[in-house]
Amino acid sequence: DIAISAPVFCLRTMQGIQRPAIAAIWPTLKGESIVLDVGATIGADAQQLMDFALMGGAMARALFEVERPSVGLLNVGVEEIKGQEEVKEAGRLIREADVEGIEYYGFVEGDDIGRGTVDVVVTEGFSGNIALKAAEGTARQIAEYLRAAMSRTLLARVGYVFAKGAFDRLREKMDPRKVNGGVFLGLNGIVIKSHGGADAEGFAAAIDVGYDMVKNGLKAKIEADLARYHGAQPSEAVPRA
Repeated sequence: DIAISAPVFCLRTMQGIQRPAIAAIWPTLKGESIVLDVGATIGADAQQLMDFALMGGAMARALFEVERPSVGLLNVGVEEIKGQEEVKEAGRLIREADVEGIEYYGFVEGDDIGRGTVDVVVTEGFSGNIALKAAEGTARQIAEYLRAAMSRTLLARVGYVFAKGAFDRLREKMDPRKVNGGVFLGLNGIVIKSHGGADAEGFAAAIDVGYDMVKNGLKAKIEADLARYHGAQPSEAVPRA
């Protein structure tokens, strides 16, 4: 008998990174943004959120070709006094670090994600995964509402024929397969996580994301940002996990 097993890839976290993060490419009213972490780990302290901001900023430069992408921390309000202590402390760390590769915007709320208020939205994996699944479910819900409305009456069906081009563009914009492929940031290699229910088109999109990350030197950009940041910190900087 011949036993066939899947290959196992062993990757470590980069120097200075305690936890990796999954970054999702998120469609917005202004184009696209990056949201992380969307489910790699649950919870994050201030330093880990700071590292997420650095890695998300590097990915935005690699993907969007923005020299200094804007970064916001997901919170329950934009006021500095609101939110968990870890989030408020992370905001202080990012603001005081004044990192060359990112422009710190401040706190953002859930509705800012779809608006495209910032290029990078930073959060921990629990709330990030809930936001992702809620957005995917809302997109499917709207699609079902439109499908039902367009088939309800003869007049609606005729109207759909005239507006088909607009509806096709809307469907294309809301299709989650187009943005399939979460990028694992913080590992010493490029790893793309495809959605478990992805079809061939969705899987192809994930491969495209991986290709873009390699072509645009994502790993090198993250390593350079981490070296600049941790090199400027006291000697008790975060060790490798």
